[in-house]
Amino acid sequence: MTPNYASAKFPEPRPFQATAREKLRAGFVAGHRCQMVMSPTGSGKTILAMFLIHESLLRGKRVIFVADRKTLINQTSEVADSLGLISHGVLMSNHWRCNPSLPFQIASAQTLARRNWPDADLIIIDEAHTQLKAWTEHIPTCRAAVIGLSATPFSNGLGKLFSNLINATTMHELTESGVLVPMRVMSCTKVNMHGAATAGGEWTDKAAEERGMEIVGDVVHEWIKHAENRKTIVFGSTIAHVQGMVAEFNNAGIMAAAFTADTTEAERKEILADFKAPDSILRVLVSVEALAKGFDQKDVSCVADCRPLRKSLSTAIQMWGRGLRSSPETGKTDLLLLDFSGNIVRFSEDYETIYHDGLDALDMGEKLDKTIRKDEDEEVDHAANCPKCQYVPFRKRCISCGFEIVRVNMVEHEAGVMTEFKVGKKTVGDKLSVWEQAVTLCRGQGNQSSAKGRAAHLYKSITGVFPRNLPDFDVTRNVPVSREVLNKAKSNSIAYRSQVKS
Repeated sequence: MTPNYASAKFPEPRPFQATAREKLRAGFVAGHRCQMVMSPTGSGKTILAMFLIHESLLRGKRVIFVADRKTLINQTSEVADSLGLISHGVLMSNHWRCNPSLPFQIASAQTLARRNWPDADLIIIDEAHTQLKAWTEHIPTCRAAVIGLSATPFSNGLGKLFSNLINATTMHELTESGVLVPMRVMSCTKVNMHGAATAGGEWTDKAAEERGMEIVGDVVHEWIKHAENRKTIVFGSTIAHVQGMVAEFNNAGIMAAAFTADTTEAERKEILADFKAPDSILRVLVSVEALAKGFDQKDVSCVADCRPLRKSLSTAIQMWGRGLRSSPETGKTDLLLLDFSGNIVRFSEDYETIYHDGLDALDMGEKLDKTIRKDEDEEVDHAANCPKCQYVPFRKRCISCGFEIVRVNMVEHEAGVMTEFKVGKKTVGDKLSVWEQAVTLCRGQGNQSSAKGRAAHLYKSITGVFPRNLPDFDVTRNVPVSREVLNKAKSNSIAYRSQVKS
């Protein structure tokens, strides 16, 4: 019997979904056979994929949707059914829905690695940043058009596999439109990673596990204090760490379950069925990786991050994103992030950029996941409160209210603004740099009620004019102060005291 895909019923596409489809079409016309779509966690990447699959099926094309875990395979199959795309097969070992003759296949990457790939006109790869060998070796030489989907396309080498990056939308746009909820951060007892062992710049799993075990009691205590009754996903560093937190929750009378690589398929099915029930007494799932990618349950309104990271911004974004999907029918208004790891501060500046702007290029994300972020005790600036709404952490552009520190060249062009100024024979920077150094120095010394005026006079003593068209004193960032500016400030102080005495 020939499948009737024309009978499928789809919701009205969101504006960004329609825009992404047009960008993909334009990319294929321009000769990009393999394209990457970046779309935030909770934005509905699977629904976007189903729109694209449906259009191809109506044109008589063969389609393969590739995922890498049983949970995601079954979740995708359920979504297809809900839209009326019932005539699909599932390529996965011993799956009851195996039917290779159908033009629409939902395939396990692991199964494809052991078999020959079916012929296809379109291949869509979920969580494409994982770069599984099953498809990275296939797509360069196959004839199919290929679309990769990811909220975090940061992994090394994606630019060699995909020639075009499409930003479907941003977290900021989705939050403004109500698709995602705002994230509210609660700073909690931190895992102390000072001096912990590292490998390749990242803390080792063993080190993170040992340090994390020291605060499992705090995790439960502070969850009860701040997030009790919220459906919650907790992320730990290892399976042993996960099991330790589950035991601590259960000992406190809170129903919690581990969801890890050691959880059997039967246990996973039972746990997820319990957790998805609106009135479930199972309120907390604890995981390492199994719930970090692709798992979507709209009524999750708390994420507890207990997995300290130094490099992998993509992992942090995937973890936090598990609770960002909106759910007005359950009364959900925000995501409460309980930060036990310190990650939200370590990654705050880069996270703000991704939140507001997405990525400019695939190699930009690659660099973000290679950069080591240092802690406060390693002499970096602490993330501050937003001057407008007090949201923490804040670096340049607030992810809560949108307040932005505006650089001078974004305010008004002024002739000479890039002029380099000298103290003695040493160049100390342009007007903005001099102002930032003056503010930093005066903010950290002396009577704070006079700090703004002292900064203005120090700036004038170097540039010859008082500060104009520069950021306000209160929102100017702290920067390293050069020895020359410090010496100039001391010289000014000595001169001032001499004038007073005379």
